[in-house]
Amino acid sequence: MVIGRIADGILRGVEGANDRVTGLFEPTIRLGVTGLARAGKTVFITSLVANLMDRARMPGLSGTANGAIRAAWLQPQPDDTIPRFAFEEHLSDMTGPAPHWPDSTRAISELRLSLKVQPQGMLGSVSGLRTVHLDIVDYPGEWLLDLALMEQDFAGWSCGMIEAAEGRPEAAPYREALAGLDPTAEFTETAAQGLARAYTAYLAAARKAGYADCSPGRFLMPGDLEGSPALTFAPVPPGEGRFPRGSLGREMERRFDAYKGQVVRPFFRDHFSRMDRQVVLVDLLGAIHAGPHAVADLGETMERILGAFRHGKRSWLTSLIGARRVDRLLFAATKADHLHHTQHARMTAIMAALLRGAKDQADFAGAKTRALAIASLRATVEEMREHDGEQLGMVRGRLLDTGKEVMLWPGELPEDPARILKPARAGGGAWLDGDYGLMRFAPAPVVLKPGEGPPHIRLDQAADFLIGDRLR
Repeated sequence: MVIGRIADGILRGVEGANDRVTGLFEPTIRLGVTGLARAGKTVFITSLVANLMDRARMPGLSGTANGAIRAAWLQPQPDDTIPRFAFEEHLSDMTGPAPHWPDSTRAISELRLSLKVQPQGMLGSVSGLRTVHLDIVDYPGEWLLDLALMEQDFAGWSCGMIEAAEGRPEAAPYREALAGLDPTAEFTETAAQGLARAYTAYLAAARKAGYADCSPGRFLMPGDLEGSPALTFAPVPPGEGRFPRGSLGREMERRFDAYKGQVVRPFFRDHFSRMDRQVVLVDLLGAIHAGPHAVADLGETMERILGAFRHGKRSWLTSLIGARRVDRLLFAATKADHLHHTQHARMTAIMAALLRGAKDQADFAGAKTRALAIASLRATVEEMREHDGEQLGMVRGRLLDTGKEVMLWPGELPEDPARILKPARAGGGAWLDGDYGLMRFAPAPVVLKPGEGPPHIRLDQAADFLIGDRLR
């Protein structure tokens, strides 16, 4: 048995050395794709992979423009315990005879795309082709909310969540449940489950109303943890000092700590510690359409989430990641095809201004950042129409709810981002000079020619920023 253990140790050492040698000659880029609800993570990954495999629509990707990418093919992902991202199924949903949007992300998944690259420059003429692996990790955006939760204790988290709920009509049933609650009373499972159900229902209603800060994230996407004690707790008003042993409040606190320690921490330890590049997808137009409250909440939520990546901050995430850092961070406002291209620069400017604090943190730490307006799958076409002597940029597409094809003017974003951000940060109830209407479009039928991926807007620029430097 001793000889067997020695042999196993030698074998593991050899495997580890092989992995390091493979990483030297076949470098791997691990790309994390994150974002909050309805941001379009599944569509982004599907279209990105399809367009990297068939690159006729990717002129903005340097590896395409200079001919460095010679081939691309899918391989089994390296993590045997993570489900494979259902690329073929999602692509069929988006581009098949009856195109429709694929199901949203409900669990973590991964996909490996390998690229055969001819190095450029002086060494390129004498060196042969090399392989670069792109490992894309997808997970529900709701789980991202738990980044901000990790550094809070139960009392502080409860106070923040209860305060936020006070101004939201969606929280009325939960506030009613709290009103008749004594956290110091003896714990019963019935009371815990009733309160957790009321709080979860409030989170679901708040998300539907456009709020982004709906934590804990797994309450909205529980997976196989549904009904477990780790997901059966809720914020309760803090008392003076700790709750007594055996009380409802004490058990809520214990389950909150268990959620952080047994659910959240392992996930980020096992996955975030290995990320090289990150894209954060944001449904900016959806937040604007929902109103100033949704824009303000989105900005505050993203600031808290991305603040965990700040260098120099001694946080739980810093200790897990160690010396490795995400060195490129893309903030992508999705659904740019809902606007005429003449408004895309304004959309990008609002996105950059909304996340200015998080961007400054990343820039100061040495990471490269960029804000971009994109459409992973273009669902509309543009037209110019004259109205009252004025030329208006219109978009035409098929409505998701009715299937009817319409042409509309979606409104105009302000040239100055402050006209959006100022009323949002001031707590305004509605926009003063427009309602910023938003329609939901279904995917348009598309016939792909050989070598073409799905139509998009600036996906090639997004890809070039995220991985272009590693394809030279």
